[in-house]
Amino acid sequence: MNESSRRVIGYIGVGSNTGNPVQNCLEAVDRLSACETIEVLRKSSLYRTEPVGFKDQPWFINAVVEVRTTLGAHAFLGVLQIIEERMGRVRAEKGGPRVIDLDLLLYGERVIRDETLCIPHPEMHKRRFVLLPLNEIASYCIHPVYGISIRGLLERLGDESAVIPLDAAANAR
Repeated sequence: MNESSRRVIGYIGVGSNTGNPVQNCLEAVDRLSACETIEVLRKSSLYRTEPVGFKDQPWFINAVVEVRTTLGAHAFLGVLQIIEERMGRVRAEKGGPRVIDLDLLLYGERVIRDETLCIPHPEMHKRRFVLLPLNEIASYCIHPVYGISIRGLLERLGDESAVIPLDAAANAR
């Protein structure tokens, strides 16, 4: 079976903190669903999340999406970047505000490290805003480098930043 006909399960981190972040995240998932080579299988809840790193910016809306794709990893990343660009993403300040951010977190059980792509995402195991929604839809998934489930990574996590389910965030105001 050649790589283009193989079907791979992947996980994408979705985030936004400018314009209408909820709508931006939902639109990005819709755009993923519209791709012939990508099937959206499951979506986590939306979460209101505290910025990590560069703190002087609006809070984010984040989620994780499980997909099945026939695309190779690099082509898949290319599609994510095209969606970001078409939605108005400008890569200015690392960690700064953005209209949409689509991060390829996991691509099957593959480990890829090259000039253009790092899978699994090199920071995912350190970020509550990634692990909490990923745990919601794939707690059993094993991190291919650490050999630990997503639930196990979340239980060991040192990141205490706020990650609030959107419904709870609305009720907390």
